[in-house]
Amino acid sequence: MSLRLLTSAAALALTAGVASAEYSLTILHTNDFHARFEPISRFDSGCSEEDNAEGKCFGGSARLMTAINEAKARTNNYILVDGGDQFQGTLFYTYYKGKLAAEMMNMMGYTAMTVGNHEFDDGPEVLRGFVDSVEFPVLMSNADISGEDLLTGAIRKSVILEQGGEKLGLIGLTPQDTDELASPGPNVIFTDPVDAVQGEVDKLTAEGVNKIIVLSHSGLNVDMRVAENTTGVDVIVGGHDNSLLSNTIEGAKGPYPVMVGDTAIVQAYAYGKFLGELNVTFDDAGNVTEAVGEPILLDAAVTEDGGTKARITEAAAPLDEIRNRVVAEAAEAIEGDRSVCRAVECPMGNLVADAMLDRVKDQGIEIAIANGGGLRASIDAGPVTMGEVLTVLPFQNTLSTFRVTGATVVEALENGVSQIEDGGGRFPQVSGMSFTVDPAAEPGSRVSEVMVGGAPIEMDKLYGVVSNNFVRNGGDGYSMFRDAQDAYDFGPDLADVTAEYLASDGPYQPYTDGRITMK
Repeated sequence: MSLRLLTSAAALALTAGVASAEYSLTILHTNDFHARFEPISRFDSGCSEEDNAEGKCFGGSARLMTAINEAKARTNNYILVDGGDQFQGTLFYTYYKGKLAAEMMNMMGYTAMTVGNHEFDDGPEVLRGFVDSVEFPVLMSNADISGEDLLTGAIRKSVILEQGGEKLGLIGLTPQDTDELASPGPNVIFTDPVDAVQGEVDKLTAEGVNKIIVLSHSGLNVDMRVAENTTGVDVIVGGHDNSLLSNTIEGAKGPYPVMVGDTAIVQAYAYGKFLGELNVTFDDAGNVTEAVGEPILLDAAVTEDGGTKARITEAAAPLDEIRNRVVAEAAEAIEGDRSVCRAVECPMGNLVADAMLDRVKDQGIEIAIANGGGLRASIDAGPVTMGEVLTVLPFQNTLSTFRVTGATVVEALENGVSQIEDGGGRFPQVSGMSFTVDPAAEPGSRVSEVMVGGAPIEMDKLYGVVSNNFVRNGGDGYSMFRDAQDAYDFGPDLADVTAEYLASDGPYQPYTDGRITMK
């Protein structure tokens, strides 16, 4: 379903008759926080304390704490929920895993959250430690965890809350392709979101619940599909594709909320830059009669909470030596925003792919393929610290080299461009090759004019390829690489390789050169 088909109004005032009793609820929400405990720059990467003092930074746990407390004070009935992906993104996660996220969320008083795909990055064991540490339910309806002893009984499909004298039903959703996006192991089976949500709605309705909220780490397109193909869902709090929904901010992906029928869908970008605030009114039958709100920008106008800031400063101490080390210089800002790197050739994609290929070109490797979803931030001009590089490349991936046929390379590229319309992280940034994409064609037939080293690709020829270990082992849908010849997955850390390449001939000048052509 297209946003064009939806009402463009910011609020929905249904024409139902006046209810005999109304119930008002404020839904405060975050999503895709990605361990941004400290303030971020306008590039979504680290922001220095000096710049923070000058009012140039956004977000951070200390501002989020203040915004949450102020929002709570504006209403007498609220819930605070998260749309997933608290894990992964900065050295804080590398060092503390889920422990600091659990501590902060408990301090802020979250009501519930859903499981994001990155909550599985370090397997079920780390996720279980997080679930055991938080003081609220963690939800996921569209996964069978009965075969995974580490998660059985820890994560619930849905929960009923007594809130303001009424029952609320909360349901969790995670991406159906989490097995390709993260490392859940072989014992967790992910299922269709529509069927999973409807199944839980029916159970909740049978228990007398008529106000139902889905916490969905699935992306706006999937959320719209769920809303269109289920009955009984009142609100969907989204995440996963970092959609900024707003009635006032230029360039927003859609209104806040997006309405599909009577279902209100909200999302608040990512990285703690906004706190979503949706005010919903229900009639006594549980129907939404009004849904109004707007994400709150956490800029310098929001004062940082002193106690939270002190705790984050304390937690940052062990990380400072690593991340403050200047490793290179950038002549200009290096664009790495997900909206670019998951859709077209981008400067950060060229940097990382070039760095990979440069490291192993003397091993007979001709092609580099980097998944756009592995690039998590931009880098601004000037001195580049290791912390900035690690914010771009936080996953501790290693270089993988292998050999596959030209036909397999083309198959990989087709996979990479198969989800452009959804901002899929599998989009391929490349080096040593070029190709043309037709986004309007059917997935599987979008790629043409593939060239390697300036010559047309030969389908039967074996090519040496470098990628990261996540992609080589089938991540982001690259299953065609699992059976590659001469595979070696234990090369140097991708962040280290990129930092050294940046430093080799500085200041680094970012660029694009037409290696990916869009029809």
